[in-house]
Formats: sequence, C-alpha cells, structure tokens
Amino acid sequence: MEMKPELCRVEDALGILVGKWKPIILLILLQQGTHRFSELKRGVPGITQKMLTKQLRELEEEDIVTRKVYPQVPPKVEYSITEYGTSLEPILVAMHDWGTAHTHRKLKKAHI
Repeated sequence: MEMKPELCRVEDALGILVGKWKPIILLILLQQGTHRFSELKRGVPGITQKMLTKQLRELEEEDIVTRKVYPQVPPKVEYSITEYGTSLEPILVAMHDWGTAHTHRKLKKAHI
C-alpha cells in the first residue's frame, strides 16, 4: 500500500493513542479483560483518579472502550475494550516491540 505524505493519517491515530497512560490502560483491558475503575487505578501506578477518568472518557468517545454502570449502591462501573478497540492490539504490540528494541539500541550505544 502506497502512503502519500499529504494524505497521512498517522497524526489522527496518534491523537487517539498519545498520552502517558492510554497505551497502558488499553493493554490492561486487551490482555486482562473487563476491569472496575478501582482495579484499573491499581493497575496503572502513578495515575490520578482525575486523569484516569479523563483518559477513559476520551477512549469511550472514540468507541475504543465501553463503560457499563450497574444500578446499585455503591455504584459499580466496569470498563471493557470494544470489538473495534481490539483492532489496536497489533499496533500496540508493534509499538511496544519497537520501543523495547529502541531502548536496547540506545543502551548498547551508550556502553560503546
């Protein structure tokens, strides 16, 4: 497939995935399945409640994550990856693999 630079959609994709926390949130949901808010917060050390809420809302707006609220007290809310969201898995894996290789390359270069 030929990609014309003037029609490049990489920026659109990065606009959805960029952020310190989104890839981690997505990998948790892809690999471990549905999580409650508190479970996600524990799974992403260092994230604030406000930031987790913001990131989840943004992913929900893009139809990548779904939010299910159970009518009970106290409220129970679960987050899951959507079928559409699962299409991001090979992209995230490729980015992870590239990031790992790049880090090793930099470390090797620093020790020369």
